Amino acid sequence: MSVIENHVVHRQSSHCESGVVANMLNSQGFELSEPMVFGLSAALTFVYLPMVKVGGLPLIAYRMPPKSIISSVCKKLGVKLTSQKFSNEDEGMKALDKALEEGKIVGLQTSVYWLPYFPEDMRFQFNAHNLMVYGKNENGDYLISDPVFEDVVTCSAESLKQARFAKGMLAAKGLMYVMDKPDNNVELEVQIKKSIKKTAKMMSGLVLPFFGIKGINHLAKKIDNLESSSDEEIGMFLSNIVRMQEEIGTGGAGFRFMYASFLDEASQLLNDDALHEISQYTTEVGDLWREFAMQAVLYCKKRKNIKLRDVSDSLRLCAERETILRSKLLAWSKV
Repeated sequence: MSVIENHVVHRQSSHCESGVVANMLNSQGFELSEPMVFGLSAALTFVYLPMVKVGGLPLIAYRMPPKSIISSVCKKLGVKLTSQKFSNEDEGMKALDKALEEGKIVGLQTSVYWLPYFPEDMRFQFNAHNLMVYGKNENGDYLISDPVFEDVVTCSAESLKQARFAKGMLAAKGLMYVMDKPDNNVELEVQIKKSIKKTAKMMSGLVLPFFGIKGINHLAKKIDNLESSSDEEIGMFLSNIVRMQEEIGTGGAGFRFMYASFLDEASQLLNDDALHEISQYTTEVGDLWREFAMQAVLYCKKRKNIKLRDVSDSLRLCAERETILRSKLLAWSKV
């Protein structure tokens, strides 16, 4: 963690949205870790939407939609959240400059593709990357705390405008937001219990078979049905799952590990050994997701004589263990 001008806190994090929320609040003296932010937002989930395509392949997600962490945490902690979108790009940049002149720290939703400080091999069309702007330098470049990076970075006005107003899925339309620390003390213990209970309830999935544990089993069945497909089709499908899980943002296993860290931190805050044990079990669930990804990769590379059924069974095991995790979380939240 580093403290830069005007007491701005920059801490590298695992996920952009939870990292930005933590850094924005920490910069105002509201000390929260990234895992605590993620856990309080009750964002842990699983989604498999075959009808929604990303690059021609089904959307798979391991957390609630973009902006949900921001809005949920602010609501739970009584943080005043002011956000704006813009139809005019120049007006959006003027609004950002005005907020900075007023000494505000500003969160932005952007496209990774247009941020020049990202290495070229890391740039892709993803319009829901969050970062924090805290000023401008003498050259007119914006001073940015991007939680993906170890140190703060700068970005030209033109590049930042392109990143804020990129078109396509999840287009931000120049979204900018400011958070104001609440005056009253927050009963963090109460909010922790509410968030854990909400997460547990959501894990079972909704009526449709695309969410939560139902969604995991639905995806496993889809993998089984790939038996009659060509090797190329199977490879593309499985590679997409692994990419969504291990390369896009924090991914499936990463979010489980972060949630385990949240439970561990909460167990210390509440002095609750049972919650600590659940955190350890959650880490084991994350390990299983990593094992599933490895099985999928080995199948695609034709290593170790792994069959397609081995891949789907590995995923079903994740669903089975998440079912047990859900029961543990529900039981704890009722005590």
